[in-house]
Amino acid sequence: MKKILLFTLCIAFNFTASAQNINPEMPLPEEQTIKKGVLENGMTYYIHDTKVTKDVASYYIIQNVGSVLEKDNQQGLAHFLEHMAFNGTRDFPGKGILNKMQESGLVFGKDINAYTSFDETVYNINNIPTTPELIDTGLSILQNWSNYLSLTDEEIDSERGVIKEEWRTRQSGGMRVLQQTIGTMFNNSIYSERLPIGQMDIVEGFEYKALRDFYHDWYRTDLQAIAVIGDVNVDEIEAKIKALFSTIPAVKNPIERTEVRIPDNDELIYAIGMDKEVTSSNIAFAIRHDKSLENETLADLKENLLNSMVTAIISTRLNEINQKPDSPLIYAGVNYGTLSRLNNEFSVRMLPKPNMQHKAFELVMSEINRAVKFGFTKSEIATVVAQTIGSYENRIAGLGNRSHGQIVRDIQTSYLENAHITDLAKEFEIAKVIFSQLTQEELLAKAQKLYLKNNRSIVVTGVAANKNLTKEDALNILNSVENDPNLKGYVEETNVKPLMSGVDLVSGTIVSEKENAEIGSTVFTLSNGIQVHYKFVDKNKNDVNLSAVSYGGESLLAVEDLPSTILLGNVIQMSGLGDFSAIDLPKVLAGKKANSIANVGSIDESVSGSSSTKDVETMMQLVNLRFTKPRFDEQSYNVLMQQVDAFLIRKSEQIQSKMQDSITTILYGKNHPTERLFDKKLMSEMSFDKMKSIYTSRFGNAADFTFFIVGDVTKETIKPLLEKYIASIPTTSEKENWKDNSTNWVRSNIDKDVFLEMKDPKTSVNVVIKNDMKYSLKNSILMRAMGDVLQLRYTESLREEEGGTYGARSRGTISRRPTEEASLSVSFDCNPDLAEKLIAIVNKEIEAIKNGDIQQADLDKTLTNYLKEKEESKNYNRFEMSLLKEYVMEGYNMNDPKNYEDIVKSIKVKDLKNIAKKLLKNSKSYEIVFKPKE
Repeated sequence: MKKILLFTLCIAFNFTASAQNINPEMPLPEEQTIKKGVLENGMTYYIHDTKVTKDVASYYIIQNVGSVLEKDNQQGLAHFLEHMAFNGTRDFPGKGILNKMQESGLVFGKDINAYTSFDETVYNINNIPTTPELIDTGLSILQNWSNYLSLTDEEIDSERGVIKEEWRTRQSGGMRVLQQTIGTMFNNSIYSERLPIGQMDIVEGFEYKALRDFYHDWYRTDLQAIAVIGDVNVDEIEAKIKALFSTIPAVKNPIERTEVRIPDNDELIYAIGMDKEVTSSNIAFAIRHDKSLENETLADLKENLLNSMVTAIISTRLNEINQKPDSPLIYAGVNYGTLSRLNNEFSVRMLPKPNMQHKAFELVMSEINRAVKFGFTKSEIATVVAQTIGSYENRIAGLGNRSHGQIVRDIQTSYLENAHITDLAKEFEIAKVIFSQLTQEELLAKAQKLYLKNNRSIVVTGVAANKNLTKEDALNILNSVENDPNLKGYVEETNVKPLMSGVDLVSGTIVSEKENAEIGSTVFTLSNGIQVHYKFVDKNKNDVNLSAVSYGGESLLAVEDLPSTILLGNVIQMSGLGDFSAIDLPKVLAGKKANSIANVGSIDESVSGSSSTKDVETMMQLVNLRFTKPRFDEQSYNVLMQQVDAFLIRKSEQIQSKMQDSITTILYGKNHPTERLFDKKLMSEMSFDKMKSIYTSRFGNAADFTFFIVGDVTKETIKPLLEKYIASIPTTSEKENWKDNSTNWVRSNIDKDVFLEMKDPKTSVNVVIKNDMKYSLKNSILMRAMGDVLQLRYTESLREEEGGTYGARSRGTISRRPTEEASLSVSFDCNPDLAEKLIAIVNKEIEAIKNGDIQQADLDKTLTNYLKEKEESKNYNRFEMSLLKEYVMEGYNMNDPKNYEDIVKSIKVKDLKNIAKKLLKNSKSYEIVFKPKE
């Protein structure tokens, strides 16, 4: 009977550590919660029922079609076709899809979107309410995308300008370097000639038939999969899919959809790219591997796990080197992952310090060869195994928390690359057996298998006037380190003390416990005076969050101390915590999901933490240490200063950085005491000792903080932890508040054109209007609505009608403190020839709102979205944290309809008109426009 039981368990893939023999050829355990089928016409479908967000579902169509299928005269048409899917179909003419979805509360760009890559094009409409009508609508949209795009002459022509502006917006020094080096990245295969954005001369001039031909050649049922994920009845959705999508005819005599394997190269291939705007170097070394699309087995799982372990350990070693002041590196890390449909790559990316490319490359390649020759220590392997096991445990505990997007990514990989969607719990049992049998020799062999001598490439981002790494240099260094007789195995120094080492922990008590029936929380007052507001919530399983907030922040600091707050958070994180450096702390926390961070803001300071349910105590320990034993490592500070030096070099020629610095200078002048440019002068005023004293002053008294804990942890569990780790923190009776240190622009109204040298000319427009306005919940909603209604108008006018921009960003806000002030901002990049016309449209649309010339449909779409978003937000633990904090710190109940839903439902066109008039009357404003220097 025992043998029969063991056999049954193995067949079911329910392995335990006692099951010592795994057949590597056995298939992986299959995820049973995703329904998969294939229609007679070849279309594949996937359906998954999840309650992560109640009463909504998301709809996807995955096209096994990308830019690699384009002919030379079609470059850009795969991406162009993606745009056209939102510009008219058989059942949704013109902007019918967008209008229908926006009427249901969805937002273009967030809930409704698509992307085109080399090998696939994927469309999504997310979180559609699951009413019978809208379920049918969601499926109908997928059917229309599959086979019924209109592709009218007029819509094609109107979209040419939009795509040209998308190209213009994406152009940068980094993009131009990519275009110079992509041939080496993909060994001059078709991938290197098919960036999805395409060629703009083709985009601007292709004949209509070319796009229609591409559509009819490639958008077909045998190359399509649809997925419906959400709060749905699987059987009902499957029946609807079969009835609706089976009517699409299969294409007769279809063109073969071939896969592209990047050709091998025996010799190292090399490229260097440079651009005036790119002033810092980086080096990418890669070794290409073939990838199989065959059905995955247990051998594939083992290979994936070992590859991940090898790269994780090497990256950890490199991270330790990065944190030394004498290192030639700012950053270095290794990875193993997908390069293309049929190729993976072992990749090494390094950011050298200025003029240290050769030393950086030699050091990194020496470390990789150390691993390849000598392998890994037992403690390194134990640490990465613990981290992997912890990751499995947390993923399994949080399976119900996965978003629709996370789920569909697994489906996409399954459909496009024949990857297995595994039963994670059963996979974990197999993984534990693999770990129990793993040897140092086996992991060494895996590292050696990754480090091939062929299919190598190096891509260097060079800097003019620097000593850049040449191909000859790289080959010499590789030969040297690969044959270095002095290379020795890695020796690990491990700090194995408990996390709370050196802390004189004297537990306190809970002196009072009160229930708040209105929002379902508990208020604990501790013996040291700290108040903790707690609420049990398991909407997201295995998820616990802590936030502790105190008013004061930078507003209480002297002006001369402010520079030292800018990087304070970075220094804290790089220094480690308690008795542990930033190198040792992850080893102590291996296998645990817990963290904490501290931050100093403009008017407050905070400590936050998060953890899994089982690691709540570790999170509480980390939070305790933020108050009782923070760590300040001067070596880490020096490393950070070197990184900042390199950052300043990197940003010095970046157009975006020049624009941001110009805006700051135009608004506040060149020598404002608090509104400063991030430059070497500001850096020179930072001080390690000041950072320590600022931290002590801001976090020296925990009684000044209000604590909030929300999540999947019971009251019985949290109470003794509060007494041990929070009530034990020393406190005083002092209390602080923030000061109003807000600043004014040099003038109330600013209109400025700035001319910059640009390789790819574009105009960038920045408009802001602000005014004093009393904060209220209604005013807050109205200001947001003004920005969102304008966003709809600008999408229609600036993008669709004029074709002058890829998209304008419009945002309305109102601040509660330090000043009560409303603000409206509009920004966009555009065709320089159309800039003045588009700016006039921007101002015209704002004036239209002030005059009450507002389309009711736009307001309805906006308000419907607010109600929909609010209802969906209630499905998550983070909503409960906001509920708790708003109730305690702002004095209102987010759950009470009068504080949100009733306000939204009451808003009329006249309300938007009135708040626009308030905003614009005697307002302050700026219009700063960046133009190409001729």
